[in-house]
Amino acid sequence: MRISQLDGRRVALWGWGREGRAAYHALRSRLPRSALTLFCSVEEAADARGLGDPLLAIETMASAERLAAFEFVIKSPGISPYRAEAQAAAGQGTRFLGGTALWFGEHADARTVCVTGTKGKSTTTSLLAHLLRAGGHRTALAGNIGLPLLEALDPQPMPEFWAIELSSYQTGDVGASGARPEVAVALNLYPEHLDWHGSQARYVEDKLRLLTEAKPCIAVLNANDAVLAGLRLPDSEIRWFGDGRGWHLRGDALWRGEREIMDTAGLPLPGRHNRGNLCAVLTAIEALGLDAAPLAPAAASFRPLPNRLQPIGRRDGIDYVNDSISTTPHATLAALEVYAGRRIAVLVGGHDRGLDWQAFADAMRRQAPVAIVTMGQNGPRIHELLAPIAAQSDVRLSAARDLGEAMQQARAALGAEGGVILLSPGAPSYGPYKDYVARGRHFAELAGFDPEAISAIAGLGIA
Repeated sequence: MRISQLDGRRVALWGWGREGRAAYHALRSRLPRSALTLFCSVEEAADARGLGDPLLAIETMASAERLAAFEFVIKSPGISPYRAEAQAAAGQGTRFLGGTALWFGEHADARTVCVTGTKGKSTTTSLLAHLLRAGGHRTALAGNIGLPLLEALDPQPMPEFWAIELSSYQTGDVGASGARPEVAVALNLYPEHLDWHGSQARYVEDKLRLLTEAKPCIAVLNANDAVLAGLRLPDSEIRWFGDGRGWHLRGDALWRGEREIMDTAGLPLPGRHNRGNLCAVLTAIEALGLDAAPLAPAAASFRPLPNRLQPIGRRDGIDYVNDSISTTPHATLAALEVYAGRRIAVLVGGHDRGLDWQAFADAMRRQAPVAIVTMGQNGPRIHELLAPIAAQSDVRLSAARDLGEAMQQARAALGAEGGVILLSPGAPSYGPYKDYVARGRHFAELAGFDPEAISAIAGLGIA
């Protein structure tokens, strides 16, 4: 779908976050005289009116009847197409698209590497761009990582490669665009975003649309993920990482098949799962037709992303680690593994998406930290699940009303011996915070550090 194909059609925008604003400006750049309608919140409407666009009608109620009045609705990623009003409008012929679909429609020939997965996609995409740039290739880093693709609609000159992160909200857009990515990387699949997708089965289906519908030329898949390992993709060449067929780890050593390449222990990639992401990146680089082995050592100069197992400093014998991006119990378990052997007080809980915490509880029976502090909407549910385990072990389990109280309880639990306070909530931040970034910034502030100093994502854009 090219933007020019929307000329003369009934088109609406739904959502006025950064993605929505990027879509508006992209449409205006191509269709300056087209009438548009924006559906947004009352608060967002005031900002939109400030544009002074006489051809932009603004409405604050996106009912099924109003949505059905349009041939195309360009919706922001956070708005689920499974909402009742969207489903009703779609049943009457309205077609819902995202900004990702519009960008791919304009750049069908771009050399793209699309990265998705429940966890690790931001680090993987950023590391991919870092290594490609280290090899002298002009590369764009964009997508869900923090730069909407439509904000990079007409770069001059065009980059050689595009490293694009896609969330499960966006993966279906690529196939809808009619474009075919050169490479698509799928890292892993865990339960996530069930409130948006409606079920775990639909989450997996939507996530895999990057592979099953977009039909990339080459699919780079994790051999250690049960769902991915069972995929059959007749329209794509599959290259595996994580086992002896390709890039994989043996202990801390990085191997390419039967050839040992380098030691990864000193890389700024905390946790074995992050070093596994390096295997995915090197496989993707080879899929582009490049020699990946000479680029692997450049991972040593990679700057880790904020809010992802991010050490933010040490005070009074306590190391503070910000893993605010953690929104599933599996991510929390991975974070605890990184600091195994240390005295840890972990802060868990947040917005309740209905995810099952039983696997986390079972793991706590085997190796629990010094303290677990529950908080947030699903804090009571997690606390109830863990209470019998705490009663039979030395773990100190407590409940907090908010992050500030959780920090106080964690400090008290570690005491004079010190240790690690790990913010790895295993749940989204909705409610008290705008997003996980705001939660991570507040954590840094409560720990006594400058939130501005921990927030920047290095390498966004084109370089």
